[in-house]
Amino acid sequence: MREGEVLGLTWDCVDFDRGMIFVEKQLQLHQERGLQAYEFIPTKNDQCRSISVAPSVLAQLQRYRAARIAHYLEFGIPWSETGLVFTGETGQHLTKSTIYREFKRVVAQIGRPDARFHDLRHSFAVASLRAGDDIKTLQGNLGHATASFTLDVYGHVTDQMKKESANRMERYLQTVQCAASE
Repeated sequence: MREGEVLGLTWDCVDFDRGMIFVEKQLQLHQERGLQAYEFIPTKNDQCRSISVAPSVLAQLQRYRAARIAHYLEFGIPWSETGLVFTGETGQHLTKSTIYREFKRVVAQIGRPDARFHDLRHSFAVASLRAGDDIKTLQGNLGHATASFTLDVYGHVTDQMKKESANRMERYLQTVQCAASE
């Protein structure tokens, strides 16, 4: 998901029973006449999409939700119920600067201070292709308008996968040749 889509994800868009997340909107900072305000806007290409989520990710989201509810009960009255999945301490939406600061803190701890939030999306796409997902599935998960755009962006991965395939075929052919010569 894009950063704005993560910021704007609401619990009603997480379907634990079907294992899906529905990406319907994003939360974006808008500046007009010196005023700054966050508001929900449509997704980048104005299209809603559904993402099938790995069971372990759904389990983590359920644990996170339970922890947030416990926090709410402990925190009491000042809680602002926004329906957002990811919030600040009192239930308010997170800001881009908060995400940036916390992300940079985490990636510095793992020795990757140069990483950007958007790199998570790229890493997912590469891992998805390497795991065997087809381009159309990846296109849908990423919310790209066309599969050709997805191929243009991630074609280098498929080229590497083709080389790996050729190496596997070479090993297979050598195995067959050895068996035939015995």
